[in-house]
Amino acid sequence: MTQSSSHQDLAQLKKCLVLAQDVEKHQEAKQLFEQLYERLSEENPQAANLLDTIWQELIAARRSETFWHKISDFEKDMADQMFQNLTQSRQNYLRLMQEM
Repeated sequence: MTQSSSHQDLAQLKKCLVLAQDVEKHQEAKQLFEQLYERLSEENPQAANLLDTIWQELIAARRSETFWHKISDFEKDMADQMFQNLTQSRQNYLRLMQEM
């Protein structure tokens, strides 16, 4: 592996990592990573396999993170809605009591 190709591979890996941060860009990141993996597997199959394992774990972690953020946002929205409903119910109750 030449130093030039090593710098290119590192730059490509960094680009993959940046793309992997956004779940919507995972397909693009996957394609770019597969190109890198193919080049690396020809020169060093063990390193390529290790890098692939780490990559798969990274993608799974990113997807999991996105899933839990969505769940958290949903729970927050539900709690906010419940609070608004409770406040509205209290106001309705107070109006009803005043009318009696």
